[in-house]
Amino acid sequence: MGSVVPKPKSQPKTIADFPGLQEMVPAMRKEEARVESSRCLTCFDAPCVTACPTHIDIPRFIRQINSADPIGSAVTILEANPLGHSCARVCPVEALCEGSCVYMGWHEKPIQIGRLQRYATDVLHGERIQPFTPGKDAGKKAAVIGAGPSGLSCAAYLRRLGVAVTVFEAKPMPGGLNTYGIAEYKLSKPQSLEETELVLDLGADVRFGVRIGKDIQFDKIVREFDAVFLGVGLGAGQALGVPGEHLPGVYEALPFIERIKAHDFSAIPTGSTTVCIGAGNTAVDVVTQAKRLGTPKVVMAYRRGPEDMPAYEYEYDLAKGDAVEFLWHVVPVQVLGTKAVTGIRFARVTEKGGKLVPVPKSEFDVPCDRIVKAIGQKAQGDTLRALSGLDLDPKGRVVVDAKTLATSNKKVWAGGDAINGGKEVVNAAADGKRAALSIYKAVTGRQPVPEHGYWISTIEGRGKGGAAKALSY
Repeated sequence: MGSVVPKPKSQPKTIADFPGLQEMVPAMRKEEARVESSRCLTCFDAPCVTACPTHIDIPRFIRQINSADPIGSAVTILEANPLGHSCARVCPVEALCEGSCVYMGWHEKPIQIGRLQRYATDVLHGERIQPFTPGKDAGKKAAVIGAGPSGLSCAAYLRRLGVAVTVFEAKPMPGGLNTYGIAEYKLSKPQSLEETELVLDLGADVRFGVRIGKDIQFDKIVREFDAVFLGVGLGAGQALGVPGEHLPGVYEALPFIERIKAHDFSAIPTGSTTVCIGAGNTAVDVVTQAKRLGTPKVVMAYRRGPEDMPAYEYEYDLAKGDAVEFLWHVVPVQVLGTKAVTGIRFARVTEKGGKLVPVPKSEFDVPCDRIVKAIGQKAQGDTLRALSGLDLDPKGRVVVDAKTLATSNKKVWAGGDAINGGKEVVNAAADGKRAALSIYKAVTGRQPVPEHGYWISTIEGRGKGGAAKALSY
């Protein structure tokens, strides 16, 4: 009788050990997509297109699905938004395209645009099809600083216009928040990298691990390239400004999510109680991720009431569905503990004269072993000012021309969170597209021609006068 090899007492945890972290919304089946696409009325002056920041021709791509042409549908989507694969998963469609569907006015269920978009792009990615090609060499070169959504979008369109592109990225992988900072159950790291591969396959030269101002100077990049696009995103998280916030057990929201997306579960033990400060969409990601890791008690604390929370309503519903507890009208006054977090002390607040003021003798303690700060990120104002000398607004955001996204430096454009303070992936993708066209016109002195694709017509999208005229491709 052979000896029995003893099993280790515990195995390293993997994503399979946390079913709740796995994809939340199921993919559409082929027949389901056909039936759903048949509901679309293919409105001529489609409000869904107007509501989409990248102005995807939604009636057209849905019609293509209904005609059993998912690849053609995906091309229509990616023509207008090279981040269409991730946007299909993370876009707040309830507040954008689906929220504008004409069915809403009839109190009927809107077309499931997001899931249909995902169905089409999943087919294209599954067959590893690259639908686009680099444009004819324009004899110009551009630098893109940051391989997040806005930078990737800008790089994709510049390559299709024939402009040589070098991307500088501080992290070891591309994708920005898509890869590192969006909840695992919405968009996994492999899905994000699959999308970036399609973008970078157009021929952009990417230099990872390069920090502007440390590994290379900004003014050197401006001198060496014909144009520069800044897609650097936001900086560190905001501080609570209370005693004890530097104790072990206090996390920033995005690094917390990043560890989950990296499946670094040993660095984020389940614990007994997690308290998240904040009530935006990132805070919802934090509390739902914590709950799905198996944390028995998860609390979201916010200084105002649920009617004022920044998170979308459907995100709030998601947190409630995960049995998250809520504390409203409270502010933290102290993180408790000596060597590590043991709790947090709150004070209740009320509004007087438009300002929040503490309620006397209202302090109370919540025992916990993990606190996550999700109260927003700082704009990289000081860094940008020191590196670039660009004009910034009082909040530290780069000032740009609304139409072209050109900055105060005639060789520099900017987009994404660096100019808007933190919006959606689709907004960043739209910025990259707008900037790419502006850069091409500035460095070549020419207008794009039809061979560059009908995406050029999607810069402004459909207006009240009807559909934007599409260039043939």
